[in-house]
Amino acid sequence: MKIRKAKFEDLNIIIDIFRKAIKVMNDNNIHQWDEVYPTDTNLEQDILNGQMYVGIRDGEIVSALVINNECDEEYKNGNWRYDDDNCAVVHRLCVNPIYQNKKIGKDTMFKIEELLKTEGIQSIRLDSFSLNPYALKMYQTLGYQKVGEANWRKGLFYLLEKKL
Repeated sequence: MKIRKAKFEDLNIIIDIFRKAIKVMNDNNIHQWDEVYPTDTNLEQDILNGQMYVGIRDGEIVSALVINNECDEEYKNGNWRYDDDNCAVVHRLCVNPIYQNKKIGKDTMFKIEELLKTEGIQSIRLDSFSLNPYALKMYQTLGYQKVGEANWRKGLFYLLEKKL
């Protein structure tokens, strides 16, 4: 797998991946995302801001995620252990449903962690929906530790952190 910054011409593929993933999540009673969030405009802005990355396998975009330093107000609920100045925040990790259950999410995170290490980032912060057992298991397997909780429109999310 390779990781690269998303290009504007990737937008329609990325939107399609998110829409299909939302349908699969809803079919599995994981009501984390919907028509309110993330929107096509959110995804477009992620690309235009240079914060969206895509995972590529066999020439296909198989995953997408955002990396920046933006923390929602609810992140104040985290008992963060590592330096605020040397951390990155991961948002909206999404795997194309036809590639789910093939360790794509894990591989994407490995590649992102490698990339961030080379940039001098010392830790990653993120949040994960408390009712998404697949994401929670993946992050736990990757070594992310729960440091707090956040409540948003869709319910309880766990704040997670990992030292790189």
